[in-house]
Amino acid sequence: MRELFVIGIGAGDPDQVTVQAIKAMNKADVFFVIGKGDEKQDLVDLRTGILEEHVAGPYRVVDIVDPPRDRTPSDYEGVVDDWHERRAALFEAEFASEPGVGAILVWGDPSLYDSTLRIVERVLARGNVSFDYSVIPGVTSVQSLAAQHRIVLNRIGEPVHVTTGRRLAEGLPDGVDNAVVMLDAHCTFTQVPGDDVQIWWGAYLGTPDEVLISGRLRDVEDEIQRVRAELRERKGWIMDTYLLRR
Repeated sequence: MRELFVIGIGAGDPDQVTVQAIKAMNKADVFFVIGKGDEKQDLVDLRTGILEEHVAGPYRVVDIVDPPRDRTPSDYEGVVDDWHERRAALFEAEFASEPGVGAILVWGDPSLYDSTLRIVERVLARGNVSFDYSVIPGVTSVQSLAAQHRIVLNRIGEPVHVTTGRRLAEGLPDGVDNAVVMLDAHCTFTQVPGDDVQIWWGAYLGTPDEVLISGRLRDVEDEIQRVRAELRERKGWIMDTYLLRR
């Protein structure tokens, strides 16, 4: 492989794929699709639909199954570092066996809570394959959340704090009044104290299964937990994001 495009494809809506991303996809000979192994067919269908809608010429698809890792480790950074090394070995093998131009489709944007760019740099650092690569930005779930709720993420003059459910469990930093939370598998918003907090929550953003709930946190937190559990049980997976505001 002589060139690689790392392409952000948005949260799932084919209409939110950028013109730049479409141009890059149409230059690719092969698409490397990273799967979690346990993801459901509808996630595969979303990616397939994006390719079918936007790519005019012939192409190949190479499936790479993401190696498993401990989701509740005592040494989080060590476990992630080992996971990245194993991913890099898988990427390297596929890159070495495919000629021409490759592309990796990344949910949302490659720059926000995604490890693809770190893995690509690890592959290059190993020194066994050499290629040039470009990064194509995409619409994030954060942007999609704001658009679907028709809100601005920050009030005038205020910053926005972007964090994960794991870090939210440690508490919001002092002075943070607008917090976007991603990767929260445990409904950590229920641990946020106070009666003056609003929440804007969205699941499966940008897809036909999109669900939105908003309101005063103490009024809607039970509903969000119930709906989230029902959706995950029915589909087998869930992607959700939310904004908290004091």
